[in-house]
Amino acid sequence: MDVFFSGSIRGGRSDVGLYAELVEIIERHGTVLTEHVGVEDIEAKEEAEGLSDADIHDQDVAWLRQADCLVAEVSTPSLGVGYEIARAVEGETPVLCLYRPAADHDLSAMIRGSDAISVLEYETPADVESELEAFVQRHR
Repeated sequence: MDVFFSGSIRGGRSDVGLYAELVEIIERHGTVLTEHVGVEDIEAKEEAEGLSDADIHDQDVAWLRQADCLVAEVSTPSLGVGYEIARAVEGETPVLCLYRPAADHDLSAMIRGSDAISVLEYETPADVESELEAFVQRHR
């Protein structure tokens, strides 16, 4: 099971530690194609590797096409995460969005209002484990 994990990178990295914990949980149920989202210094790594914005876009789209499902942490708004979710929905890839209601931002109506997207509200990473496992199992 290939899982595309999505979380804010350029939109804000305040949740990077949380992303790393979520990646660990997801890895118990499949292969995370985008584990780098949970890496503290990802932007510096991309720059050191000489990746252009076009390179990053093309690689992410290739991973989206490969993925059996997409899991996105959406508590920190991000244009890139929204784009990835929309591409996944367009490609009929199952999408699970993880949202912390205590976050600084309300969840977009475009996410919550879509019947093609499952939304799981949570407080801690441990709260998502059983429902995440059920989501992955449904979409194997």
